[in-house]
Amino acid sequence: MRRWGRALFAAGVALAASLTGLALLALAIPRAPEVRFPPPEAGNERVVLLAANPIHTDILLPATPDVLARFAFLAGDGLPLDDPRVGAIAVGWGGRAFYTQTPEWRDLTVGALWHSFTYDRSVLHLSLAPALTGEEPGLRRLSLSEPAFQALLRFIDASFQRTPSGAPEILPGFSYGPYDRFYEARGGFNLLFGCNTWTAQALRQAGLTTSLWSPLPPLLLWGLDWHEAKVLG
Repeated sequence: MRRWGRALFAAGVALAASLTGLALLALAIPRAPEVRFPPPEAGNERVVLLAANPIHTDILLPATPDVLARFAFLAGDGLPLDDPRVGAIAVGWGGRAFYTQTPEWRDLTVGALWHSFTYDRSVLHLSLAPALTGEEPGLRRLSLSEPAFQALLRFIDASFQRTPSGAPEILPGFSYGPYDRFYEARGGFNLLFGCNTWTAQALRQAGLTTSLWSPLPPLLLWGLDWHEAKVLG
């Protein structure tokens, strides 16, 4: 048994070292968007915030009338979009088991961790947030032109799995509290394509250049700093 334990430990170390090497190599390689939009005009930009913790990123969309209208289905699912304190809608994509079952680290289970390293169905998590400036810790401010912003919204919209009637398919009974909901999403979650690579793909749809592979938030942010001059500090 000890021999098997040592072998598994060595295999785990080798896998971690290999993935770290691949991530660092991918960081230096730019991945350009399919469409490069013109830079935003002064005073006419659309500001999006990128929220990052050590393992996950969310995209915070401003709660402007057009954005609230696009996400009006949230009101039908019980979220108070008309609350004057709502300043943004946060959108994140991730693995169903880990995302829905782990609101805090103490809630982490072996099953959820296993799914995150192998394969899992994906979900979208939408939550209401207050108005933020982008200067708060853990936030990055992105300035987009109107066409780039609309392309980002279309990508997010296309990420929902929909019911036969065309509405985003909610996961009933799953939320962290009264101001968030989970929805079925398109695509599968695995070790190579996770929440942060989805965020990077969304940003490329908005015309930004990222690193070739961005499995963790620091790699995503470093790639933007390195390859994309439009990111504002």
